[in-house]
Amino acid sequence: MASLRRSSPFFFILLTLTSVILLSSPVHSLTRTSEKFANKKPYSNCTDLPTLNSTLHWTFTPRNSSLSVAFTAPPATPNGWISWAINPTKTGMLGSQALIAFKNSNGSMVVRTYNLSSYASIEEGKISFEVPESSAEFSDGVMKLFATVKLPETMTEVNHVWQVGGSVKDGVPVKHGFMPANLKAMGKLELVGKVGSNGTAAGSSPTVAPGTSAASGIAGIYVITILFSCLLGFF
Repeated sequence: MASLRRSSPFFFILLTLTSVILLSSPVHSLTRTSEKFANKKPYSNCTDLPTLNSTLHWTFTPRNSSLSVAFTAPPATPNGWISWAINPTKTGMLGSQALIAFKNSNGSMVVRTYNLSSYASIEEGKISFEVPESSAEFSDGVMKLFATVKLPETMTEVNHVWQVGGSVKDGVPVKHGFMPANLKAMGKLELVGKVGSNGTAAGSSPTVAPGTSAASGIAGIYVITILFSCLLGFF
């Protein structure tokens, strides 16, 4: 079989065709999958929150209106706290139903619930959502808060608030800072239509970026292989 010389015009034709196919094929990027957490639970979605170096992993299960979350952030100090909350009526902190994680007096991590009905003080108590399970961990300067929250059946999006603080006094989180990053720590979380919203946990499976197809990339490679084989065979 004749070899395809680099000086041959067909060699340059092959290179040109290869470049065109590769450039026209969609560029694939894998979405970040769930981190390995101590609770060993996979999460379908991951969102880098815009402030406080925080991240939210979450899975929404419509059949039982259950929202499982893993909120991670570095506290303002090692002896501080982190919080993730849902505001059922409006945006912002006031009225939020909060989960706050911090070190207990014995050094273990705990999660407490707070109905933030006032700016003046914070008091532990029952919130308007059932929380069947919650836990927390602290490693490498990052606190991680895990919880499952039961939502009303009609709720398809939530106003959520996140926060970090610098200290805990007598088992009570002390007020957080009021820097721009703290004041902007709020947003809206769309629950319906996300990965795994049918109740399956897809967090462990990488997916291609929206608008791309894995099959198109494979097809491009297949076409290149055929062209290369044909050129070698005929020339």
